[in-house]
Amino acid sequence: MTETTDGVETRLESRLASVVVHAAGAVCVRRAAGKPGGRRLVVEGLPDTLAEHSLRARIRSGPPGMRVTDVRLELAAAVQDPGQRALIERELKDAVARGDALRERCARLAQEVERTERLRAASVANRRAPAPVESLLALASFVDRRMRQLYERLGPAEEELRRADHETGVLRDRLARLSTAEPTGPVRTTAAAVITLDGAVREAEFEVEYLVPGAAWLPVYQLRLDGERSTLVLRACVAQRTGEDWTGVRLGLSTADLQRRTDLPELRSLRIGRRQAEPVPGGWREPPAGLAELFTPYDAAVAARPEPASAPVAVAGPAGFAGGAAEVMDDLDVSYASGDARQGAESAPPLPPPAFAGPVAAPSGPPPPAPGAAPMPQSAAPRPAPRSARGAARFRSRSAPDAYGAPPWDGAQAAPAAQPPAPAPTADLLDYARLELAGPEDPTARGTLRPRRTPVTYRETTPVARRPQHTVDVRQSAGSFDYRFDTAAPVDVAADGVWHTVPVCVIPVEARQEYVTVPAADESVYGTVLLTNTSGHALLAGPADVTVNGDYVLTTPLPTLAPGERRRIGVGVAESVQVARRTRMTESSAGLRGGTTVLDHGVEIELANRLAHPVLVEVRERVPVSTDKDVRVEDHRADPAWFAPDEPLDDGQGLVRGARVWRVEVAPGRTTVLRGGYEIRIPSDKAVHGGNRRD
Repeated sequence: MTETTDGVETRLESRLASVVVHAAGAVCVRRAAGKPGGRRLVVEGLPDTLAEHSLRARIRSGPPGMRVTDVRLELAAAVQDPGQRALIERELKDAVARGDALRERCARLAQEVERTERLRAASVANRRAPAPVESLLALASFVDRRMRQLYERLGPAEEELRRADHETGVLRDRLARLSTAEPTGPVRTTAAAVITLDGAVREAEFEVEYLVPGAAWLPVYQLRLDGERSTLVLRACVAQRTGEDWTGVRLGLSTADLQRRTDLPELRSLRIGRRQAEPVPGGWREPPAGLAELFTPYDAAVAARPEPASAPVAVAGPAGFAGGAAEVMDDLDVSYASGDARQGAESAPPLPPPAFAGPVAAPSGPPPPAPGAAPMPQSAAPRPAPRSARGAARFRSRSAPDAYGAPPWDGAQAAPAAQPPAPAPTADLLDYARLELAGPEDPTARGTLRPRRTPVTYRETTPVARRPQHTVDVRQSAGSFDYRFDTAAPVDVAADGVWHTVPVCVIPVEARQEYVTVPAADESVYGTVLLTNTSGHALLAGPADVTVNGDYVLTTPLPTLAPGERRRIGVGVAESVQVARRTRMTESSAGLRGGTTVLDHGVEIELANRLAHPVLVEVRERVPVSTDKDVRVEDHRADPAWFAPDEPLDDGQGLVRGARVWRVEVAPGRTTVLRGGYEIRIPSDKAVHGGNRRD
């Protein structure tokens, strides 16, 4: 800790103690200890990306009676040494320049190769003359020798260019992954919290809390299945670009939304009687009446100020003509001028009247806009008057001796501006330390207090890396509840925008391994885990890495689980548990004179367990369901007994009609046979001859 006392102001270095990451953004807490030299204390080390409205300060430990009365944000510029970012940027610049030079060299060599390949012997004019064999051989030898030299130079140049491009890509990747806490230039913006104290000023420990954007987290899980034991470990993928590295901090993970308003609504009382004025909040007073009259002398002085006029251009014209060249060109229809130029000339604002003739009348309308005000939009500007009207107006202005500086000849005056409505007493207007008095340049707010406008610098705050597969936003999976998880140990998270996985805690759950098979559709046995949330809070949705006896099996999405809720999670095909299905069907007649066709179906399922521990297998079958009252379906006695489920078999699906389920436990190394069946009784007139076999 470094401590410097300058008069009554003490500067303390702070350290990042804890961070709570929310769905979007994070709340950081910094601590500083020392003895203030006066009532003002400056805690340094804050990032320049923090939200000023979220700044809080408190005394963690100190003498009784000492309290914080005010805390403000202080921004300053400081010179710093170039860090790793400047070094990488310099190396990247050199690598790009080297690559461009090599690329240009390869292009020149390729052009040389192309020109050399086009060298051909000129055709002989006299075809009966003997061919110049020696010249042709000399040309071929030259081309061969030249091509060999060019390729000997082009090959290494292309290889060097590939290495330069690879080096440039590596440097770009390093620069993209660099932490945002690294300095980006020789001058950086430093942020500090200015704390005002009251009471006994002694040695104490202070805490500063603030909100920073650009942080997010996603829950991920690891489900470990070791025989009959199951463990669910919660991990978090955290990414942040807050401008400061989180090193050795206590990390909290919250599902709350920091942007959600938490203020309670104010209910108005219903009263019978005469209407009364709304009560004004304490500390608020409306602007006094007649405030605009205080600025009347200022408006008159501004209106009387001479406007800087541009030097006139001398243009030759007819003798005795009193008007200027601009009027002559305006009266004439210049046919060779472009349409855009004419439109721009007509829509341009008129020149200001001369300020050297006649007294200036007191302004009767609103004061003129301040210099640098935004121009009137083109849609709101008045349309230019016709040429005849403009000419008549100029004629009348030339014939009137005292027209300069006077109001318009037709008496058209601008309507007085409506009085702006009184400002509502918002929370910004009740923060006296951030109020400033508006100057006379703003006609609508001059003489009144308004919140000080602070320039804000925006920085890229979203994580740059893509989200992991099967991850779900915490606000989407949390629903209507908010919960906070805390890591068991301090963690490190760099401000590089990359997802970092940190361990959080072990979730108390009850996991029971079961196996499910539907042999009528697929003769495979699938391993599942019946997961029950036995903790006191809900589990967020996210991907779960499943390991069986230490071996990774697969990654499966885990849904949101409320306390006490149970879900089945699939873990893939179990090769050590096998199933085989055999069916039979006999057709016979029953009833008086054989009026009923009986279709007797039998199902035999064999289960084999090749594991070293007993397994619980759920075998699913299905029997036909009749929609005709004359067609009956009757179950046979199953061995062991099956049952018809009265609830959906899988999550997100409805009740399956005609479903039958066996739940049997198979001993290790043993085989179990399941038998069941059903018969269908169909009237003979409704039977399909030769088509009664259904399995």
